[in-house]
Amino acid sequence: MWFKNLSIFRLTEAFTLSSEELEQKLEALAFRPCGPHEEFAFGWTAPLGKSGQQLVHSSNGFMMLCGKKEERVLPASVVNELLQEKISDAEDKQGRKLSKKDRTTIKDELIFELLPKAFTFSRKTYAYIDPQGGWVIVDAASAKAAEDLLSLLRKCLGSLPAVPLNTVNKPTAVLTEWLSSQQTPDDLTVEDECELRSPEEAGGIIRCKRHDLALPEIKNHLDTGKQVIKLAVNWADRLAFIVDEHLAIKRLRFLDLVQDQAADVQADNEAERFDADFAIMSLELGQFLPRLVELFGGEQAG
Repeated sequence: MWFKNLSIFRLTEAFTLSSEELEQKLEALAFRPCGPHEEFAFGWTAPLGKSGQQLVHSSNGFMMLCGKKEERVLPASVVNELLQEKISDAEDKQGRKLSKKDRTTIKDELIFELLPKAFTFSRKTYAYIDPQGGWVIVDAASAKAAEDLLSLLRKCLGSLPAVPLNTVNKPTAVLTEWLSSQQTPDDLTVEDECELRSPEEAGGIIRCKRHDLALPEIKNHLDTGKQVIKLAVNWADRLAFIVDEHLAIKRLRFLDLVQDQAADVQADNEAERFDADFAIMSLELGQFLPRLVELFGGEQAG
């Protein structure tokens, strides 16, 4: 259950709910499968999966949540083919071209007819709340997936004063400086991947992977004005990740120093393993996040 991505949100007010109180509020939107005519269903499920029933898994004051979304799959090609057949039949019978409104009505009726027969697939999105540190961390690769989960949480709580992390120094400026100067803080090492973008609208993008970023060709791109919008870095030989222009963390890896710590913990079943990994991961990120903020000049007030 180690997080692979970090969408980072700052709590602007104290989070005062206990895990038991949060559990009660989440129950109102507990996951249930899609109904026959629903395109999707989204709700809370137990982070422990089959090993537990609680919607909130608490460890050392951190509270893990898990949103589950089930969607029905209607391939656009299938819908369009059947839709054209129905429109053609209707036009032949009526002897006229159908209006846009008529076409929309036929499409809606077709989807309603097909939905109960469609296959479903589901995916889970994990997140945890750190009340003491003042963070909400979502394991989501896209901003939309993270916001969807926060929206679900807000529906349960009524409100959630959480905003994306915003630092004093712009991430692109800091990342560009690290790469152009080839100088980073002592606990940070640039690795072998980056993405550069020209600042003008619709500017060109250069992607480098498994590449020596100290080579002159990279500096040449930077000298022409390109900015770093993604950069692979290693933090203190404990975490390796891609950091982007929005301070989202992608492809996060917990390195041997952390994994060895987890391996030293004896776990007799999946639930104990989950609990141990979550405790180690959340404490590790609890140390990393303040340092991340510091690297980018501190948090922007207001």
